[in-house]
Formats: sequence, structure tokens, C-alpha cells
Amino acid sequence: MDVRNCKKCGKLFNYVSGPMICPLCKEELEEKFQEVKKYVSEHPGCGIPEVTEECDVTANQIKQWLREERLEFSSSTNVGLTCENCGASIRSGRFCSKCRNNMANDLQGMYKKKTIVEKKTDTKDNPRMHFLDR
Repeated sequence: MDVRNCKKCGKLFNYVSGPMICPLCKEELEEKFQEVKKYVSEHPGCGIPEVTEECDVTANQIKQWLREERLEFSSSTNVGLTCENCGASIRSGRFCSKCRNNMANDLQGMYKKKTIVEKKTDTKDNPRMHFLDR
């Protein structure tokens, strides 16, 4: 059993995984996310500063939801996120589509099909029993 203090309210709770916040604070955070999601969908041209004022959420929390790809602003809005690999401007996630495709191709290239190579049998390599004179 892993008991920790909640980073938001300080209460003790049984930690399982994810952010170190208690179930009650997780629930409140999820409600706040739904509020932000609704506001962004109703106001397509809004930016992060406007959402932080209207929904009483920190800019860091909004950026975290953007990085997790839970939230996405319209294409006309400059969100201010950059690809962690090349630095290109992106609207959500951690990587741009080009870097994401390159990483996927690199991972697929790691697992090539095994080729069976026939080995020549050499008399020197044949397992034989040897005796040493004593």
C-alpha cells in the first residue's frame, strides 16, 4: 500500500498511478477539463490567456491537456506549443506529424525479418571428444 499526500489539498490517499492527487481532486480536475473543453468548442477563436481568465484554470494545466492530446484549439489560434524534437509549431501533442512518422518508421525498421543462414559444417567445428594424455 502506497500512501501519499495530495499535491493539491494535502490529504492522505492511497496512491495507485498517475498524478499524485487524491480521487476528489482528480474528479474536480476532470470537471474543470469538461468546462474548458466546452468553452473552447463554443469559442473557436479563443486562446490560452482567454480560457485561463474565463474558466479559472492555469495556463500550465491547459498546456498539459494539449500535450496529452485531450484538448485542441482551432487552427486559426496560435497555441504556442512546439515539437519536442524539431521545434516546429504544433496545436496539440508532443511531436509534429513529420517527427511522429519518422519515429514510427524507425521503430518498424528495428524489427526486420530474421533471415536463416545455412552454416557450413567444418571438420574443425564438429563436436568431438578429445582426450589429453596424462
